Amino acid sequence: MPEDKLKKLVGIMARLRGEGGCPWDKEQTRESLKPFLVEETYEVLEAIDEKNPSKIKEELGDLLFQIIFHARLAEEQGDFGIEDVLDRIAEKMIRRHPHVFGDKELKTSRDVLADWELMKKTEKSYSDRKSILEGVPKELPALIRAHRLQERAARVGFNWEKVEDVAAKLDEEVGEFKRTLSGEDPERIEDELGDIFFVLVNIARFVGVNPEDALRKTISKFISRFQYIEEEAARAGRELSSMSLSEMDDLWKEAKEKNR
Repeated sequence: MPEDKLKKLVGIMARLRGEGGCPWDKEQTRESLKPFLVEETYEVLEAIDEKNPSKIKEELGDLLFQIIFHARLAEEQGDFGIEDVLDRIAEKMIRRHPHVFGDKELKTSRDVLADWELMKKTEKSYSDRKSILEGVPKELPALIRAHRLQERAARVGFNWEKVEDVAAKLDEEVGEFKRTLSGEDPERIEDELGDIFFVLVNIARFVGVNPEDALRKTISKFISRFQYIEEEAARAGRELSSMSLSEMDDLWKEAKEKNR
């Protein structure tokens, strides 16, 4: 049954790209589709944050269609097809889980990750890498990339022993940032602020929080609370620009209490 539905979707994609198909779909290239691939991924994340199963289902379908689209483009160019994509990922997952599909014993997730890194070093696509940090895409959002790089380094022991040590580092970096504010060196201010962000990501990783998720949820809270201020101002027949910061802050606190 799942195979038949996948074939149906592949057929729809072929129809869209084929003779008599959709002009827009026929014009697309790998490069032109890149923004849509990123957008659909983030829409899945938003649906997950909203804990909306129906929306998650819909957005996963949109993301899957992007994968089918890219596979179709590759097939047209004679590179590979969707079956090759499926075969490759199935083979890779079996190979990288010898503790499930073989007789290797790995008892903890930490053991699994360490063994994963060892296996990747033997794979052709990884054999020419000189650093464990290679392979983390530069195109990732900065918070995610910092998190992934720190994870890689931690797997080989480059890690803090306890969260208090990371917190002390944060205090140190904040102190350095404050000292730069008294000067007039924008580049140094930027540099020190970047250090603070990087340490905050390290704290998030250490306590098991995804920094991108945390910031995205905070942004959603900000939007919700600010829109409450706008609604209350409109209800009172006032423009936001005519309100004092103190008045807006009182409404912000009201919104915060209502959301608890």
